[in-house]
Amino acid sequence: MSEETHERAKRLIVRERVEGLAYAEREWLDAHVGDCAACAELARTTGQAIRSLRGLSISLPPGLASRTQMRVRLRAQQLREYQPRWRMLWIACGVSWLFGAATAPYVWRGLEWFGHRAGLPDMVWEMGFGLWWALPAAVVGVVLLMTKAGESGNADWKRQHN
Repeated sequence: MSEETHERAKRLIVRERVEGLAYAEREWLDAHVGDCAACAELARTTGQAIRSLRGLSISLPPGLASRTQMRVRLRAQQLREYQPRWRMLWIACGVSWLFGAATAPYVWRGLEWFGHRAGLPDMVWEMGFGLWWALPAAVVGVVLLMTKAGESGNADWKRQHN
C-alpha cells in the first residue's frame, strides 16, 4: 500500500470522529482498516482516546455561573444608565451644528466687520471664525474625555499614585 493511502486513511479516521463520513468514504475506510494493521491500531487508539476524554470531568468553582451572570447584568445596567446621557449629548451636538451652519454667513460677516473696525489682520478674525465653528466639537471632546476619565476611576495606574 502506498503512503498516500495511509495518509488518506489517517485523515478519514480523524474526520470520522469529528464530523462523520459519507457512505462511500466509510466503506473505503472499513475495507482499508480491515487490511492494514497500522491504520486499524490508529483507529482503535483514536476511539479509545476520545472515549476517555468524554469521561473526563472538570470541576469548576462553585458559584462561577451565578457570579458571571451577575457581572453581565451589572454591565448591562451600567450601559442602560449611560444611554440617555449619550443620546442627549448627540442631540445637543446636532442642534449646535445645525445652528452653526445656519448662522455661519452672519457670524462671518459680523467677525469681518469687527475685524476691520478694530484694525485686526484678516487672519485673526478668520481664525476666530474657525474657532467659533470648532467650539461644539471641542466641547464634545472635553465631555468624552471627562467621561472616560470617570469610567477609568478604578484604573491600576491611579491606584499606584495614592
